[in-house]
Amino acid sequence: MMFNDFLALDRRRLCRHDLKGVMSARKSRGNGSEKVLSSEEQQAKINEVKKLMGPLTEKLPVLCSDASILRYLKARNWNTKKANKMLRETLKWKLEYKPEKISWEDIALEAKTGKIYRANYTDKQGRTVLVMRPSSQNTESTTGQIRYLVYCMENAILNTNSTDGYMVWLIDFHGWNTSCLSLKVTRDTANILQNHYPERLGLAILYNPPKVFESFWVMVRPFLESKTFKKVKFVYSNNPESQKIMEDNFNVEELETSFGGKNPVGFNYEDYARRMVEGDKKKTEFVDSGFSSPTSKSILSKSQLPDSAVSDANSQDSDDESDNEMQPSNLALPDDKLQEKK
Repeated sequence: MMFNDFLALDRRRLCRHDLKGVMSARKSRGNGSEKVLSSEEQQAKINEVKKLMGPLTEKLPVLCSDASILRYLKARNWNTKKANKMLRETLKWKLEYKPEKISWEDIALEAKTGKIYRANYTDKQGRTVLVMRPSSQNTESTTGQIRYLVYCMENAILNTNSTDGYMVWLIDFHGWNTSCLSLKVTRDTANILQNHYPERLGLAILYNPPKVFESFWVMVRPFLESKTFKKVKFVYSNNPESQKIMEDNFNVEELETSFGGKNPVGFNYEDYARRMVEGDKKKTEFVDSGFSSPTSKSILSKSQLPDSAVSDANSQDSDDESDNEMQPSNLALPDDKLQEKK
């Protein structure tokens, strides 16, 4: 669902010949390359954002942790005002959407076909693996699809063993076609992943994409930041050179046969349901421990969220924000995982 829908959004833009958007995206890639900061400079930026966040830093130990703030800073190329604004918008979203409250029972129907699921193995770096099969879409409810997306992201983050919180997407294009593209789901998906799950993608593997997708990818490329583009790899089962990417990143004994591995066990709904129910218990313990972000107005009312320190950003900042939001540049896109609690 996710990658498929990003493509639909960009195709719509290209068909409108939105030259301003294309030039803006190219400008972003050419002049907005990621800055390289020393550890001391990074910490200084983190501290500046914490100062802008004020009392919220103490009330939100996970969302305002160094690791979390670092991701928002990277997503905004170390602009502290923009990172602060992005953090506050995520907080507003969390208060309203309550992603940590979504349970397996809420989304079980969406998971029936295995269109998105967390694999029971990691890559060689210990990163959580999300398997995606766009051709396995089984519902028409935009609300339900987005809710399942959020559930999968939350579950993946909660269960990652990597130190940096990144994850891997394995996107299986078997049976994929362009007949089921939803602009509504595209917009909602882009908003969720770009704005509330920044810097979560470590690697995206596009497995056996069809020729029509390859052609479209050439048009999509100008809309991607270079650092994101480099994380996307095309892999073909009949190409030994590209197949080496799988061997370099995964234990072939664990990897599913559908991705060139030796593990014949694929998605099993009943087994997956049991894993997710257990994961929900773990999540509940985490939330109840007080380390999760607040989910009720008794902790922080929405009226307290607006901050003049954010709103007085100059018009150039606003223009840059718009450019970033129209690109699917932060495909990797809540809270840090349990490692900060340990």
